[in-house]
Amino acid sequence: MKFSPTPIAATLAALVFSTSVTAQSAATAPRDRSAFNVDMDISLILEGIYYNQVSKGNDEPAGFGGGHDHGHDHGHGDHGFDEGFNMGHSELAFQARLGDFMDGTLVIGFDDSDFEVEEAFLTTRSLPAGLQVKAGKFLSDIGYINSQHRHSWDFVDRPLVNEYLFGDHGLQEKGVQVNWLAPTATFTRLGIELLQGETSGIANYEGGASDLGGTSRILSDASGPRLITGFAKVAPDLGASHAAQFGASYGYARTYQVTDEHSTRFEDWDGDAWFAGVDAVYKYDAGRSYGHGDWRLAGEYFYREIDVDRRDVNFAADSNGPVGFVRNEQSFKNKQDGIYLQAVYGIAPRWETGFRAEALGMQNRLGRGSGESLDTSYRYGAQLTFRPIEPVFLRAQLNRTDFAEEGHGRDRGLEFMLQLNVALGAHGAHTF
Repeated sequence: MKFSPTPIAATLAALVFSTSVTAQSAATAPRDRSAFNVDMDISLILEGIYYNQVSKGNDEPAGFGGGHDHGHDHGHGDHGFDEGFNMGHSELAFQARLGDFMDGTLVIGFDDSDFEVEEAFLTTRSLPAGLQVKAGKFLSDIGYINSQHRHSWDFVDRPLVNEYLFGDHGLQEKGVQVNWLAPTATFTRLGIELLQGETSGIANYEGGASDLGGTSRILSDASGPRLITGFAKVAPDLGASHAAQFGASYGYARTYQVTDEHSTRFEDWDGDAWFAGVDAVYKYDAGRSYGHGDWRLAGEYFYREIDVDRRDVNFAADSNGPVGFVRNEQSFKNKQDGIYLQAVYGIAPRWETGFRAEALGMQNRLGRGSGESLDTSYRYGAQLTFRPIEPVFLRAQLNRTDFAEEGHGRDRGLEFMLQLNVALGAHGAHTF
């Protein structure tokens, strides 16, 4: 659903005004001490990005074309930014606490033409035995960066492995999460998520997706949950100046469906998929002012397998056959992976710099057609960040892309980004 900037501004203003009036009314009304008290924080995060493609390379790494979707019209490069000024991704967040019973979170993301509910969930606060339940729409806790919002990142863009395996917004789904905090001296958190999962792009043709010109298609909707994930996070006690967290994640999609519309046919995939990954983070606090001398190191690796049946069916008559003609039927597996390593260092008070190295498709085996192994794609990024005050940062980033082509060639590009991010209002503490 798309809106012009004027309705967006009016909607946001109405939300803030309505919440403000409600809070004032609650403050002046007689207190019922037997009722739960609700405390609410509201924050607005505004982002602007200047983008310049200094030299053009491949927009998509080999084997991953069409693997991610920004949901909007793409601009230049693999980010979907237009050349020049972009509004970027802004957020309006509401966080409320209902006594010691539960928390509620609503995050609305928007740019200059679209907005969507990114997260809307409830989290329990008082379950016994270290248990906690989250329910609604939320970012999955797999890996490290997936559960973070853009203003928490150390770089302007999301790592390639997270974007191309899980989408531009990461793994973000409706469902239920149950996690358990172990009663041990070492922080140990285990969790499982039952997620709705999407059936990607099930296109309709007259009577529906299952029938085309009298020929049955292989796509069919399935009830959720379609995706199950599990994760474990362990953080040993390293003293006051050092902190580390290690994690492992797994996910299984019992219904993995994709359809692409070509010039005269639908290409349908239907099957299942699974992924597994590990992540690690280390932080060092130098004890100096405004982050001077601090270190942050992080890395993640994910592997994915997709096992599907494929069927190509004509939706328009052509030289190959009439409507409903089946061009191709086969079964195959795709095996792909990716990794990134990054380091950020506080070079002076309020100033930090970082470097990130990425590889996508070290294992890049596509089973479709006759089957082929494609080359690995790489990207290297360097950033410089200045924080004049804590809620504001200005970040310059230079990326060198070295993406493999489908025909086993390579194409290199250079891109520059300048990001301004401002947080207004009360905002919850960032996760580790």
